[in-house]
Amino acid sequence: MFSGVQEILVLVIIILGILFLPRILNRGQENRPAAASPAFTLSGRMRLALAASVIWPALIAAFLQPWKQDLITFLYVGPGPVVVLWIVYWVITGFKNK
Repeated sequence: MFSGVQEILVLVIIILGILFLPRILNRGQENRPAAASPAFTLSGRMRLALAASVIWPALIAAFLQPWKQDLITFLYVGPGPVVVLWIVYWVITGFKNK
């Protein structure tokens, strides 16, 4: 009878220890400074472009199934436009920064 109750009490003590022990140990320490911001942040448009760069070839691969048919057609229609658009973006960004 007591083994079931003891197991439950042990679990409660472990969970309370996980929740409260870090708070108790950090009381004497000073607050740490916030982490430095990353070197660059991605805008919403850039995130959309990256997502589209992954989704477009995946959709074309599902539609054309290059493992069954012609691989060259898939390369022209799938990753080809993505690579060309990123190259154009890279060139335009280079001219804007200069």
